[in-house]
Amino acid sequence: MTHMAPVILEQPPLLAVRPPETVSMRTRDGLRLDADLYRPDGVGPWPVLLLRLACGRRTAMTSHYAHPRWYAARGYVVVVQDVRGRGTSEGRFRPFEAEREDGADAVAWAASLPGSNGTVGMYGSGYAGMAQLLALAERPAALRAVVPALAGWDVFTDWATEGGAFRLADAMDWALRCAAESARRLEDGAAYRALLEAIRSLPLDDEIPSRPRVLRDYARHCHYDDWLTTPGPGGSWDGLSPRHALPGGVGEVSVLQVGGWYDPRLTGTLAAHEALSAGSDGTVRLLVGPWDRHGVAARAGLDSLKPTDVPSFDTLQLGWFERFLKGEMNGAERGGPIRLFDVLERRWRDLPAMPPAAHPLHLSSDGLATRHGGGALREGAPDEAFLDVLVHDPRDPVPTVGGHAVPDAGPRDRAAVDARPDVAVYDTAPLTAPLTLSGLAALEIWVEADAPSFDVSAVLSAVLPDGRVLPLSQGHARVEPGGEQRPMPVALRALCATLPAGSALRLSLAGSCFPAYPVNPGTGAEPGETRLVDAQPITLLIHGGGARPSRLLLPVQA
Repeated sequence: MTHMAPVILEQPPLLAVRPPETVSMRTRDGLRLDADLYRPDGVGPWPVLLLRLACGRRTAMTSHYAHPRWYAARGYVVVVQDVRGRGTSEGRFRPFEAEREDGADAVAWAASLPGSNGTVGMYGSGYAGMAQLLALAERPAALRAVVPALAGWDVFTDWATEGGAFRLADAMDWALRCAAESARRLEDGAAYRALLEAIRSLPLDDEIPSRPRVLRDYARHCHYDDWLTTPGPGGSWDGLSPRHALPGGVGEVSVLQVGGWYDPRLTGTLAAHEALSAGSDGTVRLLVGPWDRHGVAARAGLDSLKPTDVPSFDTLQLGWFERFLKGEMNGAERGGPIRLFDVLERRWRDLPAMPPAAHPLHLSSDGLATRHGGGALREGAPDEAFLDVLVHDPRDPVPTVGGHAVPDAGPRDRAAVDARPDVAVYDTAPLTAPLTLSGLAALEIWVEADAPSFDVSAVLSAVLPDGRVLPLSQGHARVEPGGEQRPMPVALRALCATLPAGSALRLSLAGSCFPAYPVNPGTGAEPGETRLVDAQPITLLIHGGGARPSRLLLPVQA
């Protein structure tokens, strides 16, 4: 697909920026929310950029973005606000519960600030990205453009769980940070010190790994117990989620979503793009790059990735705001509705839609896929049935290495993990020509176990000619008692990578991925009730061929 080159406009001189001011507003239920205000030192008026944070407005989320002064110098009024119950804002923080109404109130208030021209754009990553989507549901009149990054779509499936398993390391890390901020606000020094220590070294070896003592002792300071014990999907989770709040599009608001191949919430980002594109009168675009949940372009394993290969979040969203808040004809809306970064070829690909998982590769084995390279991926289904036996030992679970799963996300070399005897490995033959995979992927596997409950962790990787094994896609599924399906679907994440000639494609299967997800004890007990001593070894039987063909479905591009 060929596109016209964007028009390069001469950049106006930077503006002086006034010293920041602390300003406040009242929500519709009377609570005070505090913000820092950055304004150009000039006549104006200017568009407003609103950033609503749960991590404290004083940081201005400079972990992901340029300081607000950078935007103010380019002709924007910038408002960085503490959400309800964070920083110095009044109220109690309960994740996502008030962001729809408070966000809409904040947009209307920001549009009325001195120096504003009455139009507002929103930006922010993670929680701040979800806050934008929830504010959109109220259709605030002044809101013209949003750039939610690494945000997700459904709180239950994108933040709390994946494939039926609790997102242990990710959810625990965030809960500890939320609890530490609550303890700080209350000047509870002992709690704050204990929580900070736990943040620096997650307490995953506690007697109850999914509910460590520090979070039991300070449960009053955060949401963790609720997330761990509230069943879903649906129910009270729907009231927290943009998926439920935004069923009918976003009107005329222009939306640029930014996703990351190594961000835990990518699947929700893709689902949001599909939903927001339907019935929207504004411009809706999706861009997915090699970012992790911190907005860092992951380079480990990608030796020749250069900073110039990947634009910064600031460059991306400034172009978007210049186009849709200032009317600059800079070409920011051009290109395909979807733009994906090819992590191996290091180039961007424009697509009209996300290609489906359509091309099958079948699992084949001599029964020794866990030890001697007996597993294979092949074009046709093998006529003869095979059986691979995989034993999960909870005393030494398969560790989390690379991919999107916290805490070790990124393109990490997982060759050592794949060499373990509790990992089944299936490889294609070395490729004779480059192979481009771009779009959605899926796994259908015939598997059974000698326990009422078990996990299947699947990783799709590129085996490069130099021996490195770089993860491209991943999926995790927890089978509860009575919940087996034949074949069992494992939802893999979307991917975009061109494997070079001489490399191979690999599927790795295991019974755990710890600490991204809790070790399954095999009993069906809830994670928050499972002690270390309760877990038992689980034997998985992986079938393929004959009447039980296990297979991958891939987005192969011509």
